[in-house]
Amino acid sequence: MSGLTLNSVRKDFGGFTAVNDVQLTVPHGTFVCMLGPSGCGKTTLLRMIAGLDLPTSGEIRLDGEDITAVPTHKRNLGMVFQSLALFPHLTVGENIAYPLRIRGAPREEQKRRVDELLAMIHLPGYADRPVAKLSGGQRQRVAIARALTRSPKLFLLDEPLSALDAKLREAMQVELRQLQQQLGITTIVVTHDQREAMTMADTVVVMNQGEIRQAASPMEIYRRPADTFVADFIGSTNLIDMETDSAGRAVVLGQAIPGLSAPSGGKAILSVRPEDVQLTAPGGDGAITGTVTFVRDLGGTIETFIDCSGRPLIAVSTPRARPEVSVGQPVGVVLDPGVCVVLDR
Repeated sequence: MSGLTLNSVRKDFGGFTAVNDVQLTVPHGTFVCMLGPSGCGKTTLLRMIAGLDLPTSGEIRLDGEDITAVPTHKRNLGMVFQSLALFPHLTVGENIAYPLRIRGAPREEQKRRVDELLAMIHLPGYADRPVAKLSGGQRQRVAIARALTRSPKLFLLDEPLSALDAKLREAMQVELRQLQQQLGITTIVVTHDQREAMTMADTVVVMNQGEIRQAASPMEIYRRPADTFVADFIGSTNLIDMETDSAGRAVVLGQAIPGLSAPSGGKAILSVRPEDVQLTAPGGDGAITGTVTFVRDLGGTIETFIDCSGRPLIAVSTPRARPEVSVGQPVGVVLDPGVCVVLDR
């Protein structure tokens, strides 16, 4: 019941390193989302976990067993591809039962398992329906059910919701998470959708250039990013140069910020989320003075773009909390030391 462990996993394609020395532990029953820009290595890593690609070096263990060189069909895992890969000439029931049929399971067992899974994915009575007659969301559910037919130890999904429209995608995110919690199965999803990762995952693994930059809970990733890449990639943030003045105070855009720890090396980068930037009257105590350059009213929130001595900042406020300032007017910017993150340059 130990889950999945990757020890120094590396994958080279000729002279190019797609995955470099990855260390990762996924406890049993955890839902993990691997997130990163295109070409970061997340799909290659998933393919090695699935056995579709062999690592150049390193070790992959599932529940304590070394499966690095074990063929895919012997790993007891379920996988859903981006294309879903359903058989268009088979019915819903025949698609779901296929993994059991090719292993010679009795017809009674196949029917019982199909009925169980159709009830689980909220499609009871759909066994005889042609796949071609299903909606996108229904086909998605059938692909998930087929992957779960043999009660796998590990459930892998490669951008499974990317082809769905925004509203259906959000609904399927909730359904997939609830299904995973119901089954308690270790699940790894590759996605480029940050909202999807933040919605579903127990742990978000942020990758870039073949390496894991941070693996933590969604809230930890958002509130305490490990470096400037993670801070900038996840959501929106203001990355601002900061330094230590002669009095040992932290200075940001020419303004000493009370309560903010000065960087030990003299210089650092400050990450401040737009919703944590407070707007006030210019010239206030501890406030950075700027000029409003653009305002975007989104109804529930208002985005204010500010120029502070040539450095653009973004503040997100509710209509009630935001002072009445228009484009071209001066405004004060207050940074709360409690929510600012100091990062190494």
